[in-house]
Amino acid sequence: MDYKKTALYQKALNFAAEAHKNQFRKGTDTPYITHPVDVADIIATMTDDENMIAAGLLHDVVEDTDRTEADIRACFGDRIANLVSAETEDKMRDQKAEDTWIIRKQNTLRGLEHASKEAKIMALADKLANLRSIDRDYQLVGDQIWNRFNQKDPDKQAWYYKTVADLTSELCDYDAWQEYKGLCDKVFG
Repeated sequence: MDYKKTALYQKALNFAAEAHKNQFRKGTDTPYITHPVDVADIIATMTDDENMIAAGLLHDVVEDTDRTEADIRACFGDRIANLVSAETEDKMRDQKAEDTWIIRKQNTLRGLEHASKEAKIMALADKLANLRSIDRDYQLVGDQIWNRFNQKDPDKQAWYYKTVADLTSELCDYDAWQEYKGLCDKVFG
């Protein structure tokens, strides 16, 4: 069955598209919804679990919109809400994002140390989608790409992305992990 034709996928896609409307990928005019769709597509290469694929579509809703975990739970149930929660970063909105970047990433990495395989698949898919965008846009704008981000130091970005590779290495048999590792090496050396 084509996972994109399932009722759950369509419901999650519509929810995410509405939540992320008028949002764009950093430094571009690309609608933000392309990122959750990429994440769901990557997850679908690693599992046929419809709940995980739907959670991939929803993974940034709580983090980057005014929707809450309770909204996700009410619409999609506990399992999807828990998967989204595991991938949701505390943005520390009371402080400047550039000032909290290291702390937020350290918290994410600590969470990955003992995360379930499902949570690691979610994290890998999210970071692979991001790294694909970075690689693609780097070809267009070069080192200027780092100015798009709260953390502008490519060495710190490299630390984060390479540590994610290490912490998800149990997924090394998946093509997605192999691609991720290759992009880490290509983008960060």
